[in-house]
Amino acid sequence: MSELVDLWDPDVFVDGPPHEMLTELRRTTPVYWQDMPDEPGFWAVLTHADVVHVSRNPTLFSAETGGVVIEDLDPERLARMRDMILSMDPPRHVAYRKPLAPEFSARVVAGMEGQIREITRSILATAAEKGDVEMVHEVVGSLPTQVIGRLFGLPEADWDMLHALAERNTSGQDPDINPDGSLEEAGDADSSMQMAIYGMQFAASRREMEPQGDLMDIILGQQFAGRHLTDADVGSMLVQMITAGNDTTVTMIVGGIWALLQHPEQLAELREDPSLVPQAVEEILRWHNPLHYFRRTATEDTELSGTPIAKGDKVAMYYTSANRDEKVWENSQAFDIHRNPNPQLSFGIGEHFCLGVHIARLEGRVFFEELLSTFPTIEPAGEPRRTRSNLNNAFKSMPLHLATS
Repeated sequence: MSELVDLWDPDVFVDGPPHEMLTELRRTTPVYWQDMPDEPGFWAVLTHADVVHVSRNPTLFSAETGGVVIEDLDPERLARMRDMILSMDPPRHVAYRKPLAPEFSARVVAGMEGQIREITRSILATAAEKGDVEMVHEVVGSLPTQVIGRLFGLPEADWDMLHALAERNTSGQDPDINPDGSLEEAGDADSSMQMAIYGMQFAASRREMEPQGDLMDIILGQQFAGRHLTDADVGSMLVQMITAGNDTTVTMIVGGIWALLQHPEQLAELREDPSLVPQAVEEILRWHNPLHYFRRTATEDTELSGTPIAKGDKVAMYYTSANRDEKVWENSQAFDIHRNPNPQLSFGIGEHFCLGVHIARLEGRVFFEELLSTFPTIEPAGEPRRTRSNLNNAFKSMPLHLATS
């Protein structure tokens, strides 16, 4: 079946995910072996049930052993990835996550709504003055950049630089985003290292300051797994949190705009009834999930849907496929803002469920509420362009015409 689709090849995703092929594979080969050039291949896990099973068994399917991308990393990069919460296995994952969890709770995040709405209105006011905008970088990118910058107390002068590094961290295979680096792996090694060094330097500078009342105070003041973090630890943590908070949020919102433009009748419904926006955000996350997959590595011999998996095998959970599983959603290929319940897996499930889920949902809801109430006219002003990436399901440009009347 390897001739059906090459899921490792970033060129396969340039025109959009290969949903027709993934549908056929869910029917015939739901745990699909994918060869890779110059290194071992991987098992692509394509159904909702199997992705949930892998997610809920973090000891059997390790994030830490080989990292979370399908490309095998060199020892230095793998060591850095293992120090990110995203890639930690239990019990270390729980020990690092627990001190941060209260700051990302639904109650605390709800208190950020006024600030997020103020940021969004300011961004859209600038867009209204221009009329014709490139949505990815000129408009949407500013929202998570400002939210994350304020949350961590990062200097405003550094926000744009950090957003650019975050984009390269997930989209390093695109020559427009990463013109000077290797295009073989999903993330760019140089950008990840630059952000880690920045985080180390920022941590060192903050240790010399009085508390600022932000999340960095928590990170520097709390114990994680029985010890305080070093500057290098903080650098690794910031790589993950800034990247997830910036680039994946942009991907979600821009993908949502594109989905609504493809379905103008549902766009009109949201204008008429803004109370539908929260479940529309869930459908956007299902239909245009920000990341195609995350990898795990089997720690012992096992099986998935009757397919033997050997100890040491790479296992990739394909959210792009699982989120359209016909066994879970009726008419699963259709975009439908009325789906309820909607057990989409874009935030993961189980122990590694996204720490920033409440912030992402709030940013999505507020942005669409403000966008639709501000602009009666939202129209394409050119062809959107997708990112060349086997990891990031993103647009790198989306020209739009916005009008307030």
